[in-house]
Amino acid sequence: MPPSPLLPHVCSAGFTTTDAEAAAQFFEGTLRFQRGDTLLVDAGPYAQLVGLPGSRLKLVRLHLGDEILELTEILHLGSGLRPGRPIPADSRSCDLWFQHICIVVSDLEAASAKARQAIAEGSLVGVSSAPQTLPEWNTAAAGIQAFKFRDPEGHNLELLQFPPDKGEPRWHGPQPASAPFLGIDHSALSVADTLRSCRFYDALLGLRLCGDGVNSGPTQDGLDGLEDTRVRITGHRCPTGAGVECLNYQPPNSGRPRPSDQGAQDLAHWQIRLGVDDLDPIAAKAETYGGQPLHGGVIELGHQAALVGSERALQLADPDGHQVQLVQGWADLGTLS
Repeated sequence: MPPSPLLPHVCSAGFTTTDAEAAAQFFEGTLRFQRGDTLLVDAGPYAQLVGLPGSRLKLVRLHLGDEILELTEILHLGSGLRPGRPIPADSRSCDLWFQHICIVVSDLEAASAKARQAIAEGSLVGVSSAPQTLPEWNTAAAGIQAFKFRDPEGHNLELLQFPPDKGEPRWHGPQPASAPFLGIDHSALSVADTLRSCRFYDALLGLRLCGDGVNSGPTQDGLDGLEDTRVRITGHRCPTGAGVECLNYQPPNSGRPRPSDQGAQDLAHWQIRLGVDDLDPIAAKAETYGGQPLHGGVIELGHQAALVGSERALQLADPDGHQVQLVQGWADLGTLS
């Protein structure tokens, strides 16, 4: 058995869906994810942790490379909770509820073919006008190719191909069976204040700042489906595995704030599950760094500890309301042979 990764470590990223089976079929058929565990979660400490007390949930885990995408379907909503809402049809990358996963591919043209065909037929919505290659003037990102679109429920996705001189070495090694789809490099989210987000993800949670630059111009317009785009991008990495990328869009594309009542029943809800050394000091200091412990703070998961591979967990909102589910220690969510 391989040694546990150093902490902090992104154990999974995921979102809420109305139909986990249909969503899983999309990710398997279009993006070559592989099915992992399917878990039925009765009302208990985990439902309290995510802010859905009394609810019954279904979690479907999908694997791509070493990373895990977790789909959450609400089978029964607890008493007194309002029904979930769809993702607003006019959502933009600059809106502060925006979040996506970035899927690394070895051949963007081949990897995006099914999605582009579905967009042409009207069964998917595109974000990018076409696959884009970032220009040479942008030294940090020059040569990166990317394409953005939405899944059938409107969750945002990005396909990205690194040139040989960029990206982690693992993206340039032997091709896995899932090629041209290789794995998840990061989850990106829109933020209002770069420095504030850096303090939260780096100083509080222990990630490492890795890259800070500005993308702009016609190529970025074509990638994001916006006009006059100027976005500051900061990468935050763990010692191994996936990271977090903060996107701070500048005027005229300052985004709308996340609704104050957005909850885990809403399709715009994403969460990153992050393994950390100790929850208690993070919970105690969170507000100092712009975060907010949610739903009662640190939760003892008891008989449901196996769901996240940890006996204790903390649901935490970042300064813009994006949710991070912290678990104490490394959460082993299973691997595929």
